[in-house]
Amino acid sequence: MGSPGAPRPAPLVRSLPRLVPGAGPAAILGAAGGVGGGGRGGTASGAGPRSASPPSSSSSSSSAGPSRALRPPHSGARTSGGASRGCALPSPLRAAMPAPAARLLLAALLCGAAAAARVNKHKPWIETTYHGIVTENDNTVLLDPPLIALDKDAPLRFAESFEVTVTKEGEICGFKIHGQNVPFEAVVVDKSTGEGIIRSKEKLDCELQKDYTFTIQAYDCGKGPDGANAKKSHKATVHIQVNDVNEYAPVFKEKSYKATVIEGKRYDNVLKVEAVDADCSPQFSQICSYEIVTPDVPFAIDKDGYIKNTEKLSYGKEHQYKLTVTAYDCGKKRAAEDVLVKISVKPTCKPGWQGWSKRIEYEPGTGSLALFPGMHLETCDEPITSVEATVELETNHIGKGCDRDTYSEKSIHRLCGAASGTAELLPPPSSAANWTVGLPTDNGHDSDQVFEFNGTQAVRIPDGVVTVNLQEPFMISVWMRHGPGTKEKETILCNSDKTDMNRHHYALYVHNCRLVFLFRQDPSQGKSYQPAEFHWKLNQVCDKEWHHYVINVEFPAVSLYVDGVSYDPFPVTEDYPLHPSKIETQLVVGACWQGGELHMAQFFRGNLAGLMIRSGKLENKKVIDCLYTCKEGLDLQMADGVGKGVKIHVNPSQSTLTIEGEDIDRVDKAMQHISYLNSRQFPTPGIRRLKITSTVRCFNEEACVSIPSVEGYVMVLQPEEPKISLSGINHFARSASEFESSEGVSLFPELRIISTITREVEPEGDGDEDPTVQESLVSEEIMHNLDMCEVTVLGEELNQEQESLEIDMTRLQQKGIEMSSSNLGMIITGVDTMANYEEVLHLIRYRNWHTASLFDRKFKLLCSELNGRYVSNEFQVEVNVIHTASPVEHANHIAAQPQFIHPVHHSFVDLSGHNLANPHPFSVVPSTATVVIVVCVSFLVFMIILGVFRIRAAHQRTLRDQDTGKENEMDWDDSALTITVNPMETYEDQHSSEEEEEEEEEESEDGEEDDITSAESESSEEEEGEQEEDQQNVNRQQQLEWDDSTLSY
Repeated sequence: MGSPGAPRPAPLVRSLPRLVPGAGPAAILGAAGGVGGGGRGGTASGAGPRSASPPSSSSSSSSAGPSRALRPPHSGARTSGGASRGCALPSPLRAAMPAPAARLLLAALLCGAAAAARVNKHKPWIETTYHGIVTENDNTVLLDPPLIALDKDAPLRFAESFEVTVTKEGEICGFKIHGQNVPFEAVVVDKSTGEGIIRSKEKLDCELQKDYTFTIQAYDCGKGPDGANAKKSHKATVHIQVNDVNEYAPVFKEKSYKATVIEGKRYDNVLKVEAVDADCSPQFSQICSYEIVTPDVPFAIDKDGYIKNTEKLSYGKEHQYKLTVTAYDCGKKRAAEDVLVKISVKPTCKPGWQGWSKRIEYEPGTGSLALFPGMHLETCDEPITSVEATVELETNHIGKGCDRDTYSEKSIHRLCGAASGTAELLPPPSSAANWTVGLPTDNGHDSDQVFEFNGTQAVRIPDGVVTVNLQEPFMISVWMRHGPGTKEKETILCNSDKTDMNRHHYALYVHNCRLVFLFRQDPSQGKSYQPAEFHWKLNQVCDKEWHHYVINVEFPAVSLYVDGVSYDPFPVTEDYPLHPSKIETQLVVGACWQGGELHMAQFFRGNLAGLMIRSGKLENKKVIDCLYTCKEGLDLQMADGVGKGVKIHVNPSQSTLTIEGEDIDRVDKAMQHISYLNSRQFPTPGIRRLKITSTVRCFNEEACVSIPSVEGYVMVLQPEEPKISLSGINHFARSASEFESSEGVSLFPELRIISTITREVEPEGDGDEDPTVQESLVSEEIMHNLDMCEVTVLGEELNQEQESLEIDMTRLQQKGIEMSSSNLGMIITGVDTMANYEEVLHLIRYRNWHTASLFDRKFKLLCSELNGRYVSNEFQVEVNVIHTASPVEHANHIAAQPQFIHPVHHSFVDLSGHNLANPHPFSVVPSTATVVIVVCVSFLVFMIILGVFRIRAAHQRTLRDQDTGKENEMDWDDSALTITVNPMETYEDQHSSEEEEEEEEEESEDGEEDDITSAESESSEEEEGEQEEDQQNVNRQQQLEWDDSTLSY
């Protein structure tokens, strides 16, 4: 094809030789027919046999170029052939013709050919077969090949300068579809090109019909007056496929599925679930995958819906599994509703303990709790001859090996009946015992307080804390946790020379998992060899567990108790006694002091607690057992006759219990009676693990069944914490003579100690019906023990030369309570009831025998329980000293201010709540507190007087306003009058109102400053008096002026 607008005369010029004289008429006619008849490739219209094949692309392209049209004459002459327009030779042709006759002949031929082209001689042409695709819910059909009808009657524009107007005979007017109930129609898009489309007339549904087949014809627009000249093409077959849309979700065939399996087996196919999809296409109608929605189940499902178990199932773990299964089609659409699959596990006869719970909750204060009330042993009918079951309670992680009372070690020794005089070397840090302040401790208040030694720390015990007479028996008690240490010595306790030499007088240390006690006796016993080192090879020393050690020394015999069990020393080495020396000794915990080198050595690595030493009396076995005994453990209480034929063994710590018997039923009953007991009022919460190991004997040892071990745990719940409250008189005053007396002043005369716990009480009735009903909290008073109360001085420390805190030691010793005091205060220790602590605290008295410069003193009281686990509130007490004057001064004072004596006495009694020891209304000199009280009473009287005055002034002002109103009713025109007014009358009225305003201001100021001192009150009154005088003078000057703007006429 040429570009638009390019001149193309060459083809016509080259064809002219065929049309010049010498060429035959047929050639000329053929040439004309080829031009005007619309033939393709130079073939005359109608020449040769008719063919249904479309024209070649080369012919089409050669005739598609632009040409300049020759306009017909304006006369519009018609030819005999019925042509609608005239014909004329193009100018190039006329120029090329040799003669006019040739020009006329060529023009006639061309015009005849054009007239022949307007005759509908050919049928439209379409393809023989079409294939189409349409998506359901859509109406557009995509055809292959596209629907295009061609008609040879359509003229071609083959010359640049020649144009033939397209007629209706060459246009495509429509397509006709043949078939019954065909939901499609064919529409012509462009009549000139013959392009058309097929579309659906209604909504298609692939699920109803997937494809359609019908025939189609094209017809042109060549209609005559009778409409019989239109020509139709041949019938072409159309195949249309309806594409599917994934509009349906998979649906399971069953509402639910059930299956039963036997425990202990692996199944390849437990059951099969099946889902279907209503979509028509394979892509959307096929189920491509299944999925188990329920998480963490021992099952899997494949793409075909087969479910299998991924592990062996246990009836004891789960009786039935409920699975939720869903399905997906190949279009990833999920099932509308998931299906429930129930898989029941059928137990097999498996030997073992059955009917027990893994978690057992223990509520504090409920006594014994049965651990296995429904337990029984399944033997699968095996011939069992005997059964041995061992129940172990693991408590090593609780406190020092188990739950014990966390009172101070000294208090526990007293509770267990140990002799008095025991010195505690590792006490909790306090003001009286502060040498353990720098040691790392276990800060948890739920269990015991322990001290950690990391190999670099040690504490020196102050002189006087321990006095051990080596000639007398003595005892050392300690809790220790130690792991596999180094090959070096690790000293627990060491008494050595303080200076000059490195001699060890007695020591307790660990070396290569041996516990060694060194004792160098007094040289007065002679210079012969004597036992000096006692060794015990023990696994407990290096097992990283808590153990209780008690060493009784009664030279030359030394005995060791570990967890209440006695051990003999081996070996025992001998040595010479130490030579006499006057060097003082130093007692150290956690290392040994080298006096000759003045540094620490042989540091200990581990944990220590409750290190005690006592001289003069050994510890007996009963006390040792009491010190070690746990407050929690396994218990077995069986009724009469239940324990027949059963042997029971319990270890000393009650952490292991063994039952042995031949009758399985009796063994079952014994196991059902095993319980857990924690006798502490406030036990340590947490987990205690349980383990049951069993051994059975059969007639045939080879075929005897094996009983698997059972593991569970006891969960001790958090106890309800008590609230310890101290209350009483926190502020009072006493005369100086009472402070200076031998008895002193009682600090806590009416102290009250109570302890309460808060419980949740469920509402009556059904709380679920009424959601507004909430649980209420109720406080309940309980009784329990205290183990320490500390009185601390607030402010300056006690001056031992003029003041002290004292207590009746005889009464204190009768109650078995100990006391220690310092410049900071007093500490009372010992486990006893709150009532006894109240009595003891009532005995504490404060003395001061130089009260001349003392006006008040403040103290703080704090009590605690279980070695600081529960602490009370801080109760502060302030005592004031009332100073008295000489009799002469009394008389002068009474004469000077007699009105203050009586109110001061009564107001003091009312506020304090306590009368003085020697009350005398005329012997009191006002102190700071007394002056404040006097000022307050005076202010009260003044306010009463002021109130009466204000009421009277308000009444007068009301009467004056009424008189003014009456005068206003009788007003007259005074514009022409001259009135003379006495200014002094107006001055008096206004002056009285100003005084009332000043009094109101004074009242508000006095209300804000009730606690002002007497000196400040006097100075402020003088200033106010001066201000009032100045203000009065100013007002007097203003009122004397003749200003009648404020006057009423």
